[in-house]
Amino acid sequence: MRICIIGAGAIGGLLGSGLARTNNEINLIARGDHYRAIKTKGLRVLFNNGREIYSRPNVFEQFEMLSKQDLIILALKAHQIKPVAANIANLFHKDTIIVTLQNGIPFWYFHGIKGPLAGLALETVDPGGIIISHIESHRILHSVVYPAAQIISPGIIHHHGGDRFPVGELDNSQTERVRKISLLFNEAGFRAPVLQDTRGEVWLKLLGNVTFNPISALSHATVIDLLAYPLTRSLVENMMIEAQTVATSLGVRIRLPIDRRISGAEKLGSHKMSMLQDIEAGRALEIDALVGAIAEIGRHINVPTPCIDTLYAVTKLLEKKMNENHACIQLTPLP
Repeated sequence: MRICIIGAGAIGGLLGSGLARTNNEINLIARGDHYRAIKTKGLRVLFNNGREIYSRPNVFEQFEMLSKQDLIILALKAHQIKPVAANIANLFHKDTIIVTLQNGIPFWYFHGIKGPLAGLALETVDPGGIIISHIESHRILHSVVYPAAQIISPGIIHHHGGDRFPVGELDNSQTERVRKISLLFNEAGFRAPVLQDTRGEVWLKLLGNVTFNPISALSHATVIDLLAYPLTRSLVENMMIEAQTVATSLGVRIRLPIDRRISGAEKLGSHKMSMLQDIEAGRALEIDALVGAIAEIGRHINVPTPCIDTLYAVTKLLEKKMNENHACIQLTPLP
């Protein structure tokens, strides 16, 4: 297969390094110094146990350099998709599959389902429905990302832990193509069971993202630090309850209770959430899909989300000030 990973950052690069060991043509889309490092030196993934994987996948900076692809893995963050949606569509042939890896509420969420919100394009995720107009829902499989990884320098990814990329059809059907992608990811060294409840798994992951990401961005605390502090641990619990109430109102069943979701997060230890990494690097935040989308859905279905609304507002203001001042924010020890 011709496989293209769009957004070969920490997670896309991790997945690409595994897929490079399979008997397929692997093409990465990357940018800037990361692209140049992979192009000249290859891609290295470092693991906590000292193991290292080195690969030399094809890497490109421009979509126009690629032919039609059989499988596209969309590893961009949610807010990065809209500007390149038309470019992505140019890589499709009639049978091209696209696997989305986005955290938060995905752009496709209300497509292919029945109910009062069927076909809704959330303004926080896909304003104007631009993305879904280019990336049709019938092409999409979704994979929920559980590994934690970070680019520590261009071309070098540090894998902190986790190896699960479960994958599912949007209607939960057990198709030949979803089984094929599951086997492909397994062959690449990851655990990729076929999901029986794709949207339920989205919400299970989202319980962590809607809480830990904005709180860590504002407090500069790691997951274990904010859970060890009683005030922020209570805030996490309240935000998870609000998110779960929204999900339940949509008819979604989250397979793990909140206390188990929190205890599972504690195992991440001192890992920095992606939004804190973005704050420290001065990058745009994934706040709309992770936090704002839940608040937006809550308004559509008349479910109040006061804690989520508050974290969304102050984190959006922080992002605004960073943009205005072209600044990053890091804790700097006093002399």
